[in-house]
Amino acid sequence: MKNLLGTLFLLFISLYTYAQNVDTQLFKSGFTNPVDIQNAGDERLFIVEQAGRIKILNSDATINPTPFLNITSLISSGGERGLLGLAFHPDYANNGYFFVHYSNTSGDTQIARYTVDSENPNIADPTSALLIIDVEQPYSNHNGGCIQFDVDGFLYIGLGDGGSGGDPQNRSQNLQTLLGKMLRIDINNTEGGNNYAIPLDNPFIDNPNALNEIWAYGLRNPWRFSFDSNTNELWIADVGQNQIEEINRVALDASGLNYGWRCYEGNQPYNTSGCPDPSELTFPIAEYNHSVGYSITGGYVYHGNVYSDIQDLYIFADLNGLIGTVDSDNNLAIQGDFGGTWVSFGEDIHGEIYIADISGSIYKIIGGEIFDTENFTNSEIAIIPNPASNSIRISNSNSLITMITILDIKGAVVITESNLSTSEKLIPIHSLNSGIYIVKINSDNGQSIIKKIVIK
Repeated sequence: MKNLLGTLFLLFISLYTYAQNVDTQLFKSGFTNPVDIQNAGDERLFIVEQAGRIKILNSDATINPTPFLNITSLISSGGERGLLGLAFHPDYANNGYFFVHYSNTSGDTQIARYTVDSENPNIADPTSALLIIDVEQPYSNHNGGCIQFDVDGFLYIGLGDGGSGGDPQNRSQNLQTLLGKMLRIDINNTEGGNNYAIPLDNPFIDNPNALNEIWAYGLRNPWRFSFDSNTNELWIADVGQNQIEEINRVALDASGLNYGWRCYEGNQPYNTSGCPDPSELTFPIAEYNHSVGYSITGGYVYHGNVYSDIQDLYIFADLNGLIGTVDSDNNLAIQGDFGGTWVSFGEDIHGEIYIADISGSIYKIIGGEIFDTENFTNSEIAIIPNPASNSIRISNSNSLITMITILDIKGAVVITESNLSTSEKLIPIHSLNSGIYIVKINSDNGQSIIKKIVIK
């Protein structure tokens, strides 16, 4: 990508005009400064509002009247501070644990664990807080904000360089501070008086001159990062200083990497005084300059079952309204300016991607091409009649149906039948408009089959 900056402007002009695979569809408005979107392993989406509330957005686009969690009294909100991130424990269905990343009333970063109410899955217990990590913030900006679990159940925490501009104390390169780092901790164990432990394969665990929590360093402000659900690769979108927005993509086991800030901004030297040789640094796999955008928002690799033309693309955005993609060969394409102030992405349980506009709306990312359902045919599954007008009967001759989801042509869920255990199910469809719909059938053998139906 050394030559990317020299060609990106022309690339931007051509792709902005002609290469649009991605589109957006309004899913729900009415939120106040939404900054994160997560699911808890079911059909609900959890929308994080910067001031300190988490609200539940249901698959039918209704919002629960009572927030899932309200910790506004604990929050310093505004600018780059606030309730910034949410992650559900991999075993949330059994233990009810979830974790939040927020700025406390002093402006310092806190990672805390909460527990869902034992009687009501739609509200959390506000008295269940357990402080995990407390990080002093010297300035009000570059707080990071993202937390995610990896496939091994370890919690990753993205922290910015502490703020100001240009990382004046060079904290990102200093292994004796947590600022400007990606942390990796074990929240299922405790040690050393902490409410967490250090994974034994963390890269600096035997280094007396480094903090053991550090997984990677040399980051400016990793506002949003994610794991590819197929490959487990880590995608980090690091917000730039004055010139470059960067995307990093690394294998899950690539530990101890130095992403170069403040020595480099993207591939360009920034302040190389006292810096390691460039051969010791990890440079981004894709980047763009500030003639294109000015504050990157990292997203997800699409692995949903609806849109074929965006399958396996990493989808990101910029605060200025653009949405872009990176393919498996690390080619970056700008999909267009969609007019939003994009601050975060999220996935639902089906792998469909949503994007948050700080002005208060949640949009769904959609593609232009529905999967050819011939790729998903299965002689065991029957839908009769098809075309249909009043109802359809779905049957499975070889296993039990556990869930049925019907989506419209744009990927919006219109009917959901869950918690099933049957070989046959009658679904009324008389309330649906005529047109083409996608039916997703989950079975108890782990299969997920997609078929197309026509409603007349």
